[in-house]
Amino acid sequence: MASIIETATGTIEKGAVDPVTLDLIENGLRNARYEMDEVLFRTALSPGIREQHDEFPLIADRDGKMVVGQFGLSIPDFLEGFDGTIEEGDVLLTSDPYSCGAAISHANDWLVVVPIFHEGRIVGWASMFGHMSDVGGKTPSSMPTDATTIYEEGVVIPPFKLYQRGVPNEDALRIILNQVRKPDWNRADLNGLVAACRTAARRVVEMCDRFGTGTYLSALDALLQRNYDAMKVLLSMVFEEGRTLSFTDYICDDGVGNGPYELKMSLTRTGDKVHIDFTGSSPQAVGPINYYINENLTRMFFGIYMITVADPQILWNDGFYPLVDVTIPDGSYWKPKFPAALSGRNHGIGRVFDLFGGLLGQTNPALLNAAGFSSSPHFMYSGFYSTGERKGEWFQLYSIGFGGIPGRPLGDGPDGHSLWPSFVNIPCEYLESYYPLRIEQWETVADTGGAGLHRGGNGVDVAYVFEEPGTIAIHDDRWLTYPWGVNGGHPGARGTKWIERADGTRSVLPSKCHDVPVAPGDVLHFVTWGGGGWGDPLERDPELVATEVRRGLVTAKGAERYGVCVDEDGTVNAAATERLRDEMRADRPAELPVFDMGPPIEELLARCEEETGLPAPKRPVWV
Repeated sequence: MASIIETATGTIEKGAVDPVTLDLIENGLRNARYEMDEVLFRTALSPGIREQHDEFPLIADRDGKMVVGQFGLSIPDFLEGFDGTIEEGDVLLTSDPYSCGAAISHANDWLVVVPIFHEGRIVGWASMFGHMSDVGGKTPSSMPTDATTIYEEGVVIPPFKLYQRGVPNEDALRIILNQVRKPDWNRADLNGLVAACRTAARRVVEMCDRFGTGTYLSALDALLQRNYDAMKVLLSMVFEEGRTLSFTDYICDDGVGNGPYELKMSLTRTGDKVHIDFTGSSPQAVGPINYYINENLTRMFFGIYMITVADPQILWNDGFYPLVDVTIPDGSYWKPKFPAALSGRNHGIGRVFDLFGGLLGQTNPALLNAAGFSSSPHFMYSGFYSTGERKGEWFQLYSIGFGGIPGRPLGDGPDGHSLWPSFVNIPCEYLESYYPLRIEQWETVADTGGAGLHRGGNGVDVAYVFEEPGTIAIHDDRWLTYPWGVNGGHPGARGTKWIERADGTRSVLPSKCHDVPVAPGDVLHFVTWGGGGWGDPLERDPELVATEVRRGLVTAKGAERYGVCVDEDGTVNAAATERLRDEMRADRPAELPVFDMGPPIEELLARCEEETGLPAPKRPVWV
């Protein structure tokens, strides 16, 4: 357990904070959080952070409770795993999920934690982690899809002082950077993380100088209490006392032939508190898809759904955590035992949002979304230039793919969008300027979004034309199971990947693979999945369907899923549409299902190779 060294003596006088001051401090924290992002984006070198923004900031109070942040992490768990003193000027670093209670969840995430001191007393914490494009290991980008232990996934950094009282530990950093393939990227990205945290620390100190330490800390208490009070009311409004809700979804496979992995979540309210329970989920995976989830992150995911739906403008934080108990069985997919592999946990992170959506939406239609692009699928390409001025130089690309966002109570899901609201795609111009490849097409795939009153977003087909020999790697999912629809909406389409070789042959790729050789002229089609539809498709405006047919988002054949007949000129055939909708209503149940998950798992497994071109995975079992 960390021991914090403070030079100040005496107590801090706290008190009530007037609404104007509270608002100023709240927005000061909000701005500091966004300033952290900008500092990192302007100093990082890797495209994953610089262009796609794969990083997550946090500012916490004295006890490590998050007051503002994007994704959240558990500073208390980090401090629990750090055995040493913490003083002013220290900067701490780790990439070991097993040493910090899963404050981060795989070794590619480098976590920086900075204590914030004011006049000799700790007043908070600034923290940020970013996904490093490479941390060593047996394959470029450090995410081998066949890894069975974390040792295969690159350098694993235990919690230590990167800076001690302002002095950098250059020897330790030199040893770490010697393990990675792009040390210049890692150094720049790490310096950016440190600079971002120090920027947040300066802003906090400025607020302490302006308002006084006691007022600043009292304002944090008030912001945390506000979330506690709001959640206490919401829990009693949304969840029936003593009733248990459950929902199950799946990860299709683990990269080494096992799957699908059943992910179950249950929730019960007792008095003022709720209990979230992952019991009933599959055992930890043999391959690297395990998501070692921290209990506080579970609380945070829950709070995102609950609080932001009630008040989207609220600065959500850790204040409500005492109202949420969490049970995660040891040895399960959610809490694997050391040294289980973790690098492919991105599918589990995304699926948590589908699970919460399906679970919470059972009692509150305002919270019920369909399943969507609940992952951050990765594409990697690397090798040595074979000709020209750069002959012999190493190139390496790590990028995140986008897909269909689910249909929602408020409208359609966006096409070709990220799961994370702050992520953006790497521009084609950037890719073609810095890498030996060409983007032949980057377009949405018509009809991949689930039909509904509100259509699910379409997936995208990105066609990469390779100009140098090298290897590629893919981390994706939803190739076997479907992104489900809700309230009568249909499931979205599954994702698929294939290569068209320069010699004219074509081969289907698994959703998780690495070290796949490519040659100049080969084309990879990286097709992501769509979002599920929301509501009865036969209630969708025929003119809107026709408009989407003209725009290439829906085909004329696909329009028939909505009971809409579109003529060759792109206009609605009103008479044919009325007849078709009458026929479709007569052939279906009067009461539409709340969830349309697609075919049962056993049926999907039986038809797997026929439908996907890939062998069916084997069902996982507890050892």
